Amino acid sequence: MDFGLHLGTRGAAAQPGGLRALAQKADALGFAYLGLSDHIIISRSIDSKYPYSESGDWPGVDTGACLDQLTCLTYAAAVTEKIRLLTSVMVIPHRPAVLTAKMLATADMLSNGRVTAGVGVGWMKEELALLSAPPFNRRGAASNEYIEAFRTLWTDKSPQYDGEFVSFNNVAFEPKPAQAGGPPIWIGGEGMAARKRTGRLGDGWYPVLRNPRHLMDTPERFAAALADVHKFAEEAGRDPGNIDTAMFAPNYTLGAADADRWAFTGTAEQIAEDVRAYEEAGLNHLLIGFEDNDLQRSLDTIEGFATNVMPLVG
Repeated sequence: MDFGLHLGTRGAAAQPGGLRALAQKADALGFAYLGLSDHIIISRSIDSKYPYSESGDWPGVDTGACLDQLTCLTYAAAVTEKIRLLTSVMVIPHRPAVLTAKMLATADMLSNGRVTAGVGVGWMKEELALLSAPPFNRRGAASNEYIEAFRTLWTDKSPQYDGEFVSFNNVAFEPKPAQAGGPPIWIGGEGMAARKRTGRLGDGWYPVLRNPRHLMDTPERFAAALADVHKFAEEAGRDPGNIDTAMFAPNYTLGAADADRWAFTGTAEQIAEDVRAYEEAGLNHLLIGFEDNDLQRSLDTIEGFATNVMPLVG
């Protein structure tokens, strides 16, 4: 298994020099992925329920602060050398399909093929409305079309697509991404719709550990959900063995923990034991949440994980 860090495009990562420092630190320490979250504009009043907290409250509503994900991703590409650059996740309907395909292809070309596109359908109805996205209750169907359109634009010499939400022909889309076939697409989400989308369309599955409705907090729960992904892949005529696996664990803490601790919290030995158990269950990549408002504390946390945990799991 390899490791990455997830950053919100606010807090320490949004300070002058903050994203550069964090990205370069992770690159130097041997992290495999740098993940960046996606919000563009925040409504002052949000009725939508955040899926990853018991209360449904989203912690970013207080300030409304965020930088654009794909701009930050391209910036990170310019200041790093080896680390892969992950949209963690990109809300597919936030931007027009052709523009998004071009932005991802540009970042991939300029980074020499280091982009992975983590994608999701989104949960904040108010933000999608502000961005003139497809209707909220049709965002899943629109997202499927976007994914198909991305691949068409990235691979076909004369790309054409005719769907309900995406349509184009008579276009030249050049240059193509550096990676053959374009950036790998990891499908974010924990529920059955995300599992099905991964089986049909994804290069990888990228759930979050801590969705109260679809917990992945034990290796057994993760393995059972992954079995659904593989079933849907087989039904679509795809090889389940070609689908990569990753997980975002936002609750990481290093230190003493009680018996009811979450996975990937506690002592270095306990976290390493969790890593090995999830790897046995089929997990290939673990993204840790290092989001913090204090830059030095973020840098110290990243180094602490690399120094204390990573050597225990090879």
